[in-house]
Amino acid sequence: MATDELATAAPTSVGADQPAAAAFSFSIWPPTQRTRDAVVRRLVETLTGDTILCKRYGAVPEADADPAARAIEAEAFDAAAATGGAAASVEEGIEALQLYSKEVSSRLLALVKSRAADAKADPPSEEAPAAAEGEAA
Repeated sequence: MATDELATAAPTSVGADQPAAAAFSFSIWPPTQRTRDAVVRRLVETLTGDTILCKRYGAVPEADADPAARAIEAEAFDAAAATGGAAASVEEGIEALQLYSKEVSSRLLALVKSRAADAKADPPSEEAPAAAEGEAA
């Protein structure tokens, strides 16, 4: 393509009185429901899968992981929304999103630590392993 063809092929501006940046806008906060659902799915995978958290603190049964993940996400969203509000600018939206991410992480860690502490404080009875061994034989 020749140089003059490039000039004619270049996109035209939005308008003489509007800057090109005004034609495009996005909002980083609040996240869409689709994004929030993806966070919940990822939390469930983290709680039940072969992750470092599960290796260190123990995996969470899937029946318990889904409601726990939904609670973690909702509490983190509420905490970030209370602080971040409607996020008037992209910068404020980024700050709210960072807070949301930190809240999700800290609540996830608190959950697995508390479950591990509860498991250590309440060890399974000796009858349960004995019964399981009897069934296996």
